[in-house]
Amino acid sequence: MTAPIMHETKTHGKLSFPYTVYRGIIPEYIRSYPLHWHDEMEIIYVKSGRGIVTVQTSKHILETGDMIILLPQMVHSIEQLENMHMEYFNILFQFSLLGGIAGDSCYEKYFKPLYEHTRTITPYLPVSSQLNTLLLPYVCNLIENRKQDVGDYALMIKSNLLAIMHYLNLHSVQVSEGELSLQSTYDKLKKLLSYVQANYDKPISIAKAADICGFSASHFMKLFKELTGRTFAQYLKDFRLEMAAGLLADGTQKIIEVAENTGFNNHSYFTRSFIDKYGISPSEYKKVNLQKID
Repeated sequence: MTAPIMHETKTHGKLSFPYTVYRGIIPEYIRSYPLHWHDEMEIIYVKSGRGIVTVQTSKHILETGDMIILLPQMVHSIEQLENMHMEYFNILFQFSLLGGIAGDSCYEKYFKPLYEHTRTITPYLPVSSQLNTLLLPYVCNLIENRKQDVGDYALMIKSNLLAIMHYLNLHSVQVSEGELSLQSTYDKLKKLLSYVQANYDKPISIAKAADICGFSASHFMKLFKELTGRTFAQYLKDFRLEMAAGLLADGTQKIIEVAENTGFNNHSYFTRSFIDKYGISPSEYKKVNLQKID
């Protein structure tokens, strides 16, 4: 298991055809995926169960049949709801796949406003919503045919995605000045998330975090809590534990090495924190995941 990242820079799918569909299961595959963003458009569809997806400042509890629409570069996370199971699919693609390039009339009218967030879409689409119903046939077709050879299915993929974008544009709305200001704040927060990704094994003070975002310490602490629902200290500890869980599941490092490599200098504190988050000790977690590999 590789450590999750804040800004996904890899291309989902192929460079020549930037599109893919992933299947996820919580908690069998992962228990949570921390705050991150990427340049692709993403659609999350819940096949069964319940889970939590946070988009920007809003936390949504998803159930069977619900969807989440994520515009490019939207900060989001996925996590387990209590001890529940959730099976879901992620459909990711770049606008360039659909002929959306700068200067093209379709790009300027339909893609650019969504990419630059001057127009937006309500992210949460419950199963009973009109837009969910409109998108469902195209989303299901993409999921059902996800194992088809792209070369043979390319036109059908594009036609489904274009239909999806058509309905999303019809339901999009102009972004308010307040929302544009909030997006600017999130852009500053992304710098910090990238810094945490690269330096989570080292001490990161509130003063350092605030400086990266360009805020005073007091304003940063208040703003971070408002935007993420937790303090920076809580977020950093949680992120380190998620990195530790990935390393434990991989099984190549000793537990004390995992603790040290994820920023926990006190082994007892690491064990207590891990139990609080995952319900079992690091050694038990490692043993369970190694058995899955076998």
